[in-house]
Amino acid sequence: MRHREDATTQPSDGLLESLDEIEHEQWMHWSKAVAGDVSDATRNQWQRSWVAYDELKEEVKEADRLWARKVVKLLRQRRFFP
Repeated sequence: MRHREDATTQPSDGLLESLDEIEHEQWMHWSKAVAGDVSDATRNQWQRSWVAYDELKEEVKEADRLWARKVVKLLRQRRFFP
């Protein structure tokens, strides 16, 4: 049975946005660390996203939100978050 989320079970927008930003920072740190090991095309694509979170295109932000939601799901499973 799939858990249905509503306004009472979703994390606050502020929390999710903070997690989104942390996810982006983590990705930038990782991608810069391995940038020398990937193709020029991949590195060039990544470099366009090596900006502050609020400067990202909406579709890139949504990818970060996906990972932030996974964190929230894990916190719920472990009962750290309602």
